[in-house]
Amino acid sequence: MAHVVIIGAGIGGMPAAYEMKDALKKLGGQHEVTVVSNMDYFHFTPSNPWVAVGWRDKDQISFQCSPYLNKKGINFLSCGVDEILADENQLRLGNGQNLDYDYLIVATGPRLAFELVPGMGPEGHTHSICHVDHAVEAYNAFEEFCKDPGPIVIGAVQGVSCYGPAYEYAAILDTELRRRKIRDKVPMTFITPEPYIGHLGLGGVEDSKGLLESELRKRDIKFITNCKTLAVHEHSLDYEEVDRHGEVIASGSLDHKFAMLMPPFRGVGPVANCEGLVNPMGFVVINDYQQNPKFNNIYGTGVIVAIPPVEATPLPVGTPKTGFMIETMTTAIVHNIIHDLKGEEVEKSGTWGAICLADFGDGGVALVAYPQIPPRNMVWAKGGAWVHVAKVGFEKYFMRKMKTGVSEPFMEKAFLKRMGIERLK
Repeated sequence: MAHVVIIGAGIGGMPAAYEMKDALKKLGGQHEVTVVSNMDYFHFTPSNPWVAVGWRDKDQISFQCSPYLNKKGINFLSCGVDEILADENQLRLGNGQNLDYDYLIVATGPRLAFELVPGMGPEGHTHSICHVDHAVEAYNAFEEFCKDPGPIVIGAVQGVSCYGPAYEYAAILDTELRRRKIRDKVPMTFITPEPYIGHLGLGGVEDSKGLLESELRKRDIKFITNCKTLAVHEHSLDYEEVDRHGEVIASGSLDHKFAMLMPPFRGVGPVANCEGLVNPMGFVVINDYQQNPKFNNIYGTGVIVAIPPVEATPLPVGTPKTGFMIETMTTAIVHNIIHDLKGEEVEKSGTWGAICLADFGDGGVALVAYPQIPPRNMVWAKGGAWVHVAKVGFEKYFMRKMKTGVSEPFMEKAFLKRMGIERLK
């Protein structure tokens, strides 16, 4: 009997649990799946920008994990993990007990490293949309802001690897402020370490630069690229702008009455502290099969996985992992564990393609890149009101899948088919 343990109950962990349980049932035998999380609920992270303006509330994009996982015969523990004892194939849990595993899937998501920029984060002077509770706090602050509006700063700091939500939130705020008829009272600035608008940590995707610059310009959102955030104060932000060699060419301060900055990601404590499992930033090192080279019964999926930047940039710019990509990582892991249980060689890999739906409330931009790191076999970028509809559809699909545990065809494949795109291998 094999015991597969999954750390994390998010966009990577929940699908991994359902798919693993189904695959083990087909294999036969008394195999067991356990999910361990430091929270007792799942939340759909891509909807957080909507929560932060009141277009969704927490209850609409989250639910308790235990009833749904237990219904499928999957164990669930919300005590969290204090330590990974990889040499002993054990986890030291937050409740002080040890849990044995035969296979471990790390799907924790990242630690939000707000401390890397003084004054950043919910405990400082900026808001966050990386977690649903942060998004709720941002919405409450936004409501107060609207009573006495002023300048807004939105964006990302150096080292960030997830840029889509920043662009989304800037445009969504613009849409909501116009609906409230107070947009004329709110100067907005978008700041980013990207070498140009639309780089996205991907080296750009087709005309993402033109598409996203156009969106910012038509919404009267000023922007600063190659922007290094030095410190955030209660009502201002200090920054430097660098050239293509990384040399400072300008510096200044931006006033704000409301600010949201995406933080850099790092590995969460118990993962980052496991020697031999991670790189210096605490991300799980994997081979082509999502498998750690040192501990080959440990697999990684999602944002916690280590991947290199797509290219050298004047300021540190990380590479994103999108929901569609995570779906393929997870499925590859399940197949490979089943192969290993059968005594076969692991062979499955994720597609490593990037699909991004950036919703702007009244429009949006969709981007497709295969492979994610250039040069590519295929790139595609389009904008329009249909992107908002597609994002809402993806939210409904994923929430339904997480509650039913029903395996459905790859959303990645279905999206490409709907767009008339044949994925190139």
